[in-house]
Amino acid sequence: MDGSRIEPPPVIKERPLILNTQFPILIVEDNVVSRKLLEKSLIKAGYTVASVENGQEAIKALDEQFYPIIITDWVMPEMDGLQLCRAIRARDNAGYIFIILLTAKDAQEDIVAGLEAGADDYLTKPINQPELVARLKSGLRILELEKSLKAANEAIRVLSITDPLTGCYNRGHMSEKLLNEISRASRYNRPFAIALCDIDHFKKVNDTYGHQAGDRVLRQFAECIRNSMRQDIDWAARYGGEEFLIAFPETDLDNATIAAERLRNCISKIQIRADDQLIRITASFGVTHYVPKEEPHEINAVIEALIHQADACLYQAKSKGRNRVEAKPMPPAVKPA
Repeated sequence: MDGSRIEPPPVIKERPLILNTQFPILIVEDNVVSRKLLEKSLIKAGYTVASVENGQEAIKALDEQFYPIIITDWVMPEMDGLQLCRAIRARDNAGYIFIILLTAKDAQEDIVAGLEAGADDYLTKPINQPELVARLKSGLRILELEKSLKAANEAIRVLSITDPLTGCYNRGHMSEKLLNEISRASRYNRPFAIALCDIDHFKKVNDTYGHQAGDRVLRQFAECIRNSMRQDIDWAARYGGEEFLIAFPETDLDNATIAAERLRNCISKIQIRADDQLIRITASFGVTHYVPKEEPHEINAVIEALIHQADACLYQAKSKGRNRVEAKPMPPAVKPA
């Protein structure tokens, strides 16, 4: 021996298993041995897995939890794979479900029948593990694309209903929301209140400090409104210019007036810096409410009467010196349905 040191072989570390919990898999297989082997194989590959014995159990499982990937056998009792595919495609699912059909049938007409029933892909038995993993990766790419498209569509939807400057609803969506609120108030016989609020002397802010400062005032004003509202209950829309509509579901006139007074006080404390000066603002509020009657009313007539009364109260608040809340119930003369 030459006395040179023999280096030990390098230690090869196994890559940590990354669990794919974002896309859980539902296995539908009536053969116990096949089901267990498939479960074990998928868990080893890093997937979150659940399993059932037939199509009917799969539908029940989908009622309890959403599974974006389903691997189903073709031949099963009670509901076979083709029937399950059709049933899944007929459902209103939470998202797209990628279906892999397992079959011992490899004739072209059988494959076509499976794909026409709603399957996205198929594997012939006995299942080849690398092929299964490859098919799943293909399915995951489709599901990721679907997820991205849904997110993009949701972003477009939000932009279409939102005022870009203030982040409140825009006037178009306000009309749709009011229709829903009046319908719900009438259905459950619950009060519904609104407030129209307007920044006092806002033109003076723009003329003195410029429109950029005016935009900062509007954003801060809207932020104050949002912070004062009940989350996921109240909502606000930019009615026009410096005027906003605030909706108070399940709220009578007294409580809506209290909420408006609290918001008026909050706004009076706002300070916005512009050109080394502090801009202070106040706001005036007109509040009214709708109480469903025994006789049904035409919804658009109710909305028109509500806004007209709130606007009249707002005008009264301004005529009495601004920076105040005026409230009156909606007049009873509303067109019946």
